[in-house]
Amino acid sequence: MFLERSMSQADGIGWIEVICGSMFSGKTEELLRRVKRAKIAKQKIKIFKPKKDVRYDKKKVISHDQNSIKSKPVSNPRKIIKLSEKFEVIGIDEAQFFDDSLVDVCNELANLGKRVIVSGLDMDFKGKPFGPMPNLLAIAEYVTKVHAVCSKSGKMASYTHRIVDSDDLILLGDTKKYQALSRKEFIKSNTTKKT
Repeated sequence: MFLERSMSQADGIGWIEVICGSMFSGKTEELLRRVKRAKIAKQKIKIFKPKKDVRYDKKKVISHDQNSIKSKPVSNPRKIIKLSEKFEVIGIDEAQFFDDSLVDVCNELANLGKRVIVSGLDMDFKGKPFGPMPNLLAIAEYVTKVHAVCSKSGKMASYTHRIVDSDDLILLGDTKKYQALSRKEFIKSNTTKKT
């Protein structure tokens, strides 16, 4: 369990927390939990999401469990810096959909004394590192990897498997397009797909 450091104890330098895992692992749920705790602590929060993520709502971050919080959709990560000036805690959901400039943006925010909480898929549907996530994992002070339940075996799942026919890297979807799989089931599914 992650324990928040009080902003009043901070030494003027912030930090970066990354929450990663497969689809249906609770990444957004954990982001919302941390942000809501900061809000209870009377810290000023601001949440951002990629403008292209319109699966559940255009202006809210919503988990698969339908928990939500108001957010600011942005197309360019650089806009986050300007829009974060008056806030102490910055949440960024679906980080894998942003370009690599998100890494510098998160570093700059942390250097300005802000707590930056980022969530996103660590791997794409092919099992490869996704977008800026590998670099965010490298620079973060705190990393939390959450796991789903494999929809085939019931074991721990850390892979996102696409169940519709598309080679597009970004294909927004939910349980109708993706399933969480264990390593064994992911390998099996991809081997079956190729033959």
